[in-house]
Amino acid sequence: MCGITGFFGFADSFEKAKKAIFEIRERGIDGFGFSDGKKIVFEKQIEKIPALKGKNCIAHCLHSIVGFVPQPLKEKGILAANCEIYNWKELNKKYNLGAGNDAELLLKLIEKNGTGKIGKTLEELDGTFAFAYWLGNRVVIARDILGIKPLNYSLEKGFSFASEQKALRAAGIEKISDLNPRKILVFDLKTKKARFIQRIFFETSEKKISEKEALHKFLDIMQKSIEKRIPEKKLGLLFSGGVDSTLLALVLKKLGADFKCYFAFAEGEELGKPRDLEFAERIAEKFGFDFEAVPISMEKTEKLLKKIVPLIESANPVKAGVALPIFAACEKARSEKVKVVFSGLGSDEIFAGYSRFARSNEINKDCRNLLLQAYENDFYRDDIVSMNNNIELRLPFLDNEIVRFSLELPCEMKISGEKNKLVVRKTAEALGLEKEFAFRKKTAAQYGSNFDKAIEKLAKKNCFERKTSFLNSLAKKTNLRLGVLFSSGKDSCLALWLMKQQNYEISCLISILPENPDSFMFHKPNEKILRLQSEAMGIPLVLGKTQGEKEKELLDMKKTIALAKKKFFLDGLVSGAVYSNYQRERIQKICEELGLKLFSPLWHWKQGAVIKTLLKEKFEFVICKIAAQGLDEKILGKKISCKEADFLLSLEKKGFNAAGEGGEFESIVLDAPFFKKRIVLAETEKKMLNEFRGCLEIKKALLAEK
Repeated sequence: MCGITGFFGFADSFEKAKKAIFEIRERGIDGFGFSDGKKIVFEKQIEKIPALKGKNCIAHCLHSIVGFVPQPLKEKGILAANCEIYNWKELNKKYNLGAGNDAELLLKLIEKNGTGKIGKTLEELDGTFAFAYWLGNRVVIARDILGIKPLNYSLEKGFSFASEQKALRAAGIEKISDLNPRKILVFDLKTKKARFIQRIFFETSEKKISEKEALHKFLDIMQKSIEKRIPEKKLGLLFSGGVDSTLLALVLKKLGADFKCYFAFAEGEELGKPRDLEFAERIAEKFGFDFEAVPISMEKTEKLLKKIVPLIESANPVKAGVALPIFAACEKARSEKVKVVFSGLGSDEIFAGYSRFARSNEINKDCRNLLLQAYENDFYRDDIVSMNNNIELRLPFLDNEIVRFSLELPCEMKISGEKNKLVVRKTAEALGLEKEFAFRKKTAAQYGSNFDKAIEKLAKKNCFERKTSFLNSLAKKTNLRLGVLFSSGKDSCLALWLMKQQNYEISCLISILPENPDSFMFHKPNEKILRLQSEAMGIPLVLGKTQGEKEKELLDMKKTIALAKKKFFLDGLVSGAVYSNYQRERIQKICEELGLKLFSPLWHWKQGAVIKTLLKEKFEFVICKIAAQGLDEKILGKKISCKEADFLLSLEKKGFNAAGEGGEFESIVLDAPFFKKRIVLAETEKKMLNEFRGCLEIKKALLAEK
């Protein structure tokens, strides 16, 4: 892994590039290269780089794994790449290109096919990559389809890009976007305009295959995935004793690889023994793995958090809790001169390892949706913390062939009853792992390593009521800029609050007003209430309208979201969806087309958990519409307390959705922890169509002090 950056159309492009590369210098310490388009300069120390003139500059910091070939590379055009292309030798031979390593192959292949066929070129690559190719007045940037390698860009005052956002900020750039992995960006230096080329992502389908065939095929492609990722020198493995990391270790041993297992955990009397340590030690001893436990004291954990939270640019307790053991293990591996570390990341996403999948009706579709979002949720975090230790993280579970296999696998080979990731567990068992270990219930990294407990203890020690508040105090800036699909009800309001708690910047509310009361996508919110809520929160409102015709309403929503994105420079969108695949899939598609990240923090929450969280956090809301047996006129307009919540939960046995996700009821939030004022319903009227269907007509509402 390396670091890349470039600045085009700036009078001080070289100075900006130098600041950016210095900021991410840990990504590659083997040398630093710069080019102004005419010449290339390369030095082992960044301070020795001679100044370049001109308005354009591209730069690279080298982390040498496959041969020592300084970058940027120049032939007809110039390439700066952060890549691990595993089939480069095959492509080199196929096209007789004479390349010396994977980066040279990439450059020669781009120039052989031409930038007009850049999509075709990328389809031939097996591996992970992020690169910039500059030829004449055209600059092309792209990354691997899953987004494992990071790449950010900006169109502020000119065109710039970098492996990490903080590199661009170090150069004075603020309006930064994460390049959607399914898009190729082409920038024209003459017109100063960018256009995007859409790429095709993996699709889902279930193919008929016996369990025996599935296990045989999975082991075969898993072994190939691991084998091609093994470097020439000793490698490290993030090892928790869970089935994913153990499977990797078993295959590595079978292949005769030279590797060492690392498990980092928070240590302290008040924390107790970490859950995963015993299993990691027992499995390592049984199979003779070279294993090292890496204890991290509470004092060091606090120091690491002060570094990691700004580094990953997130105050999310889950992200920080997962980043800690990765950072500490990579730090130890670096001290032992290891440059490549394997991780089991991706297995839970593609083989349905999370508990939420047990409540899914369309497992493969949910796996695919998680993959679409993983470049924001996981990949960026893990890349940043590993590369800060000059370690390249490799992810065998996310080999393209394994991803395709997983999305075609019959769902019963992923989940059966309470057992998940069946194909992974049974493969590990076939390799000699005892059932006790192969079928051990998943423990998330932040819990199994005790780092979540450590964050909680440190929050209290520093007088913070919540982990998020403590982590926010360590963040240098707010996270991504988000718009919220807002309906005035409890789900969208709770989703907003959860993202706000994680230090995301909520830039606007986005509401769609359908004329059709039977819209497939939207319920019809009260426009006056929306405006009062917007004012109460101090968050701008973007309103869109639609006739509410099936599918056509999606075009209206897309136009409204695109308008909000342009006006508020949004990075992503928040949805309050809990179970509706119909809604989430369509919103996900729009986000992909617009280059936005989708956040669905309530997705597959248990029905009661939504209601209980709202009450616990002192949200004040009323039911404004009902359409289900069991509900009647009495509950309309009533502020929901524990008594009403218990009543709603009691109806679950009759197939009732206590969160109202099935259209049983709609709600209006009158007050929330982040409201600056509260809403008062001064005059209302109940209108019933029949015994179980009716609505609350709001004739007068106003804001009041809290």
